Amino acid sequence: MKIRIGYELVFHCPRPTQMLLVLNIHPSRVADLIIAEQIFSEPRIPVRSYFDSYGNHCTRIIAPKGLLQLSTDTVIEENGVSDTVNPKVRHIPVEHLPDETLIFLLGSRYCETDRLVDIAWQLFGNEVTDCYRVQAICNYVHNHIAFSCQDARKTKTAWEVFKEKKGVYRDYAHLAITLCRCMNIPARYCTGYLVDTGFPQPHAEMDFAAWFEVYLDGHWHLFNPRNNAPRSGHILIARGRDAADVAITTAFGPNTLEYFKVHTDEIQESSPSHQKEIS
Repeated sequence: MKIRIGYELVFHCPRPTQMLLVLNIHPSRVADLIIAEQIFSEPRIPVRSYFDSYGNHCTRIIAPKGLLQLSTDTVIEENGVSDTVNPKVRHIPVEHLPDETLIFLLGSRYCETDRLVDIAWQLFGNEVTDCYRVQAICNYVHNHIAFSCQDARKTKTAWEVFKEKKGVYRDYAHLAITLCRCMNIPARYCTGYLVDTGFPQPHAEMDFAAWFEVYLDGHWHLFNPRNNAPRSGHILIARGRDAADVAITTAFGPNTLEYFKVHTDEIQESSPSHQKEIS
């Protein structure tokens, strides 16, 4: 299926301000783009791209004084296959993990492993290992947190989510990531578009979503504790240790986000018309 994706952001800056953007589709999904992705700005400004240490496609700009609109509108091919994990995948002991995965066992800005490690072992120490332990963590997080946009805040950590029991997509991901790391399972944060195709209307107001990946049996596997069910339509933008590594915008100066909108819409392909043959 073909999915139209994009966003529109409007910022107000009281003076010219350096900004970093993490808004491009992840390089692993670029081959699926049907229309080349481009960041449009109004007014027109220079845009320079680079790739960060996690392999994410990032952009540097200088936002002018006043209003700046950033947008994109593109189409991507989505295979429609649910993100399921083979329950037979095996947990890898720490001593056998590849070096590059070890950073995803450590505590980070939003994932305080030191505060949750004892709780994690109390909750999941008796669970079987491998995929089943990760799913047990997702089940717990899904049931422990009540989804609440009103209780979202950009400073909320996994420990605070655990205590408050309320949050949004990123909070579900942060808590699940932290609990996995406490159980010696490498886990990394993912952000991107999440398609609502196949789910009944009305859909909630669209936003960028968050999920996470764990390293099992030599590969990274996707889990989404917010929805906690296999579904298609996770379109990756960026990966990192937590949300601090993949903030959609980082401004090095005062600014106000005046407008924010994200869209993901399935393109309905009409069947070819049948013309009646006239003899």
